[in-house]
Amino acid sequence: MSNKQIYPVNPDRTKPWNDLPELPIDSSLYRDVEIYEQLGHAKEALALLAGRSIAIPNPAMLINSISLQEAKVSSAIENVFTTDDELYKAVSDSKSDSEASGPTKEVLRYREALWEGYHYLKEHEQFDCNYFIRLYQIIQESGDGIRPSFARTFIRMGGTGPNAGKPAYTPPRGKGIVEAKLENLIEFLNDEKSQPDDVLLKMCIAHYQFEVIHPFRDGNGRAGRIMNLHIITRNHQLELPILYLSRYILEHKQDYYEYLSGVSQRGDWKSWILYMLKAVEWTSQLTLRKVNDIIESKEEILQVIREQTEVRRPDDLAGAIFTQPYIKVNHLTDRGLYAENTARNYLNELANLQILQKKEIRGKHYYINPALVEILSY
Repeated sequence: MSNKQIYPVNPDRTKPWNDLPELPIDSSLYRDVEIYEQLGHAKEALALLAGRSIAIPNPAMLINSISLQEAKVSSAIENVFTTDDELYKAVSDSKSDSEASGPTKEVLRYREALWEGYHYLKEHEQFDCNYFIRLYQIIQESGDGIRPSFARTFIRMGGTGPNAGKPAYTPPRGKGIVEAKLENLIEFLNDEKSQPDDVLLKMCIAHYQFEVIHPFRDGNGRAGRIMNLHIITRNHQLELPILYLSRYILEHKQDYYEYLSGVSQRGDWKSWILYMLKAVEWTSQLTLRKVNDIIESKEEILQVIREQTEVRRPDDLAGAIFTQPYIKVNHLTDRGLYAENTARNYLNELANLQILQKKEIRGKHYYINPALVEILSY
């Protein structure tokens, strides 16, 4: 039996796909030897990352740094770009700082949405409509909710060729239709007995479904990628949303959109699921390398601090300078580690040892951790 017979496809990309099939999908669409082999590779790589991250005494080292890169790269997929220097500076400043550029603020909102959703699920334990609306509102800095039934929404072809600007896909539209499709997705995510029972396969299917429902006017790609991480953490495959998943999607962006379209147009679930599972495997391995490098670099610098300074609480100081690439005096004082003069003296001492680089920007002093910057850059 062909995929088209098992999974009804979108007959006309210029009209709303109101007959988008509900979840779960037929199990024959993912019960495949190649898919299960790749699933095994992805689960093994993710388990190694989970085991290593649990053993870290100061998880803030990963929470701030790797999630910031995830935010930056996920935003770049949507053509929202900022430099590392501007982003690290902005995240070091207070939330009220208005000097950051528009793209930088968008990246910071993504990271805020990532953690807002994470804590929301910790509190409520299940996905619901408010979870998705909250992600969207933070990402877009908007008070809107689900797109209204009268909103004409199209996914248009890019590029400069003769088809540029024409509809590539038209999401469902009509009174109550988008809400019903989203509720079906939520039920699928929360029902632990629904097939498939493997979390990663569910993530692959749920991500496709969210993107084709396209419940909001904008920001659906970023919200969907955040949802991926929350599916993984809610099901305890990782304790923290530190998987650098958007990096793979950015580097294989054309394939991402091609395989999404392949499900809608040809019922080709296999290519899509394999793509997403490879993304989990590859990014788990990449993130694990970053985690190991952060830990090893921190330990090496801690040794130097112990041997060449008389800093009080050297472990705390070494941990603090690895929580984010750009550090200011108040990052130490706000944590209650040191008084202001002591914190400034210690940071200047680390700069003299070339552990940190002191930099003045618009009258503000930043202490840059070049080791962490280098790790996050690859």
